[in-house]
Amino acid sequence: MNAPLLQRPLTLRTADLGDAIERARIGTWVHDHPGGTPFHLPNWSIAVARGCGQRSHYLLAERANGDIAGILPLTELHSPLFGRALVSAGFGVGGGVLAEVPGAARRLADAAMVLASRLSCTTVELRGGGEPGGDWHSDGDTYLGFVRPIAADDEAELLAIPRKQRAEVRRSLANDLEVLTGAGGDHLRDHYAVYSETVRNLGTPVFPRRLFAETLAAFGNSADLLSVRHQGRALASVLSLYWRGTVYPYWGGGTQAARGLRANDRMYFALMAHARARGYERFDFGRSKAGTGAAAFKKNWGFEATPLTYFKRTTDGSAPRSINPLDPKFSLQVRAWKRMPLWLANRVGPWIARGLG
Repeated sequence: MNAPLLQRPLTLRTADLGDAIERARIGTWVHDHPGGTPFHLPNWSIAVARGCGQRSHYLLAERANGDIAGILPLTELHSPLFGRALVSAGFGVGGGVLAEVPGAARRLADAAMVLASRLSCTTVELRGGGEPGGDWHSDGDTYLGFVRPIAADDEAELLAIPRKQRAEVRRSLANDLEVLTGAGGDHLRDHYAVYSETVRNLGTPVFPRRLFAETLAAFGNSADLLSVRHQGRALASVLSLYWRGTVYPYWGGGTQAARGLRANDRMYFALMAHARARGYERFDFGRSKAGTGAAAFKKNWGFEATPLTYFKRTTDGSAPRSINPLDPKFSLQVRAWKRMPLWLANRVGPWIARGLG
């Protein structure tokens, strides 16, 4: 009896994210979809648009009765250095097509290509989601994801961490470190100071400070900042999202001074306890590029790597844009950026990073 309904044509349109009822309707649908991530939520698209000055295009596929059949959040990125692209989801590690009826994924992916041509965006990137079908380049080798359950208490958490890393965490607990949580004011200032130094030391430009402020505003109680201080100075800090039983430590890092005091170890262990106290059960350590020190660090914490599959396609058949800092063609720029004075990196970085997505 359901077959005739499934065969009815789908309607595609761009969602009005300025409409609170539309946002709530989409958010509920994403929450209930097994493949949904925080990066599929309208709140994420809104925070990115406001925080980086980039335009969002949130595509909806609807059945004849108006029910949602699929979604595809897209961010239109303009960069004089890296070109123009449509990315799902912009500035996220997840995204891509979510659909629940046959044909919806392909229709949404095709609509993204049509939109990209109209906007003169050469590349379309889908970070996860369902298989878009057609002539998309699939990459399941570059990025890894790391997720595991949060243990029942601090002692059980320590035992869940492999021996060598467990020793580092125990050392961090013996140091004179203060853990604070919050969402604005001094917390945001401390986080940006730590994060901007972290990415400069890695050789990459920092995102605009407003992106972090808008993310905290858009997610409300579902986002916060956790910082670790020593003698009143923040050494490590992380902005986390909380959604569907999982904490996502997303933008985090530590200063050079954090290493000796093991402030990064304290930060992540404290975040596990903080999330547990909030009633969250899983810890998503985010993505890392395969073969990097960041991936090894997460494995040392007892996280198993899971390949993440991304899809790319270009409107003119050219090679998709590449913004991977591990690409040898960027080696000179990365080395130069590491030597740049922090004040200058913080002045120039946001202008560059807002186009990376």
